[in-house]
Amino acid sequence: MKKRLAMSTAAILSLALLASCGGKKAAETTAKAEETSTAQETVKETEAESEKASVGGKLSIVATSEDYKKLFDEFTKDTGIETELLSMSSGEVISKLKAEGGTPTADLWFGGGIDAFMSAKDNGLLEKIDLDAADDFATGYIDPDHYWYTKGVTVVGFIVNDGILKEKNIEAPKSWDDLTNAAYKDEVLMSNPAVSGTNYGVVNALLQKKGEEEGWKYFTALNENVKYYSKRGGDPREKTSQGEVAIGITPMDKKTEKLASEQNCSLVYPEDGIPYVPEGVAVFKGAANVEQAKEFLNWLYNSEDHLKELAEIDGKNTIKVVLPKLSGIELSFDTGKLMKEDLALFGAQRDSILEKWETLAGSKNEA
Repeated sequence: MKKRLAMSTAAILSLALLASCGGKKAAETTAKAEETSTAQETVKETEAESEKASVGGKLSIVATSEDYKKLFDEFTKDTGIETELLSMSSGEVISKLKAEGGTPTADLWFGGGIDAFMSAKDNGLLEKIDLDAADDFATGYIDPDHYWYTKGVTVVGFIVNDGILKEKNIEAPKSWDDLTNAAYKDEVLMSNPAVSGTNYGVVNALLQKKGEEEGWKYFTALNENVKYYSKRGGDPREKTSQGEVAIGITPMDKKTEKLASEQNCSLVYPEDGIPYVPEGVAVFKGAANVEQAKEFLNWLYNSEDHLKELAEIDGKNTIKVVLPKLSGIELSFDTGKLMKEDLALFGAQRDSILEKWETLAGSKNEA
């Protein structure tokens, strides 16, 4: 009996010792696994940092505003790709490209009326780019062949200087047709549609709405009241708020709202329809840094945070029209009041419309 008890005790002690050794080995194995995992993560992080640095290169961008520098600086911080920004209107970009035989001086084209992008595609001036988020775009806001994409929509209305209207004892316009009232002689300011994609969009939209013949009659009458056609889309709101004219045809965004609230001005959404102009983005054909440009576009459209930052810079939430799935952004206007527009005509009709416009406006066009 004692012998059996001794053997049992010995067996129990042996099992305990084995369990202890096994537990120790298991703990050592777990610890080694954790160390290996940590080491692997460190290597991956180092490789990621090294890869970011190795992407390098530069990205030259033409954009409609210096305000986008904040967004491009964020891209540089995330990727290591240096950016260079040149502010230029869409009309200026097209003119420059054609004058230089299609040889681009930049890589990325960011912003401006979609008509210019359509025209550039038709002239073989853009690079085809297949983006990861291509399927997220609403119909009509992406080129079917992926030569251009859209970053938002500009809607257009009037800013009116209440002080001037009161002084001249005239009422504020409520519609596009009202702008032809003789009481507004030399009191309307509009940007030259040959250089401002926004105002080219206005001209095309109204021609579509009224028809070719009636549309040109309308612009002939409007021309009588326009003091001159300024170079940039933002000029009419600035000069109207400063008291140079009573009425400015302008993009309706937070900048315009701010000017109206700070100065003695009001905003008018035309009762007979709100023209809208999609804003394009594209990569130039033959650009020196196509891959860096593509990386920027994927960086932008693959991130809701980056898109929201873009909306904040633009001072409007119309990126929601372009990318309906985007969360955390709501539209501030009734899309039902937008004019019915065939966007395909924006590019196809551009040259013929601007040729007629040049004859109509003559010396009133600001170069």
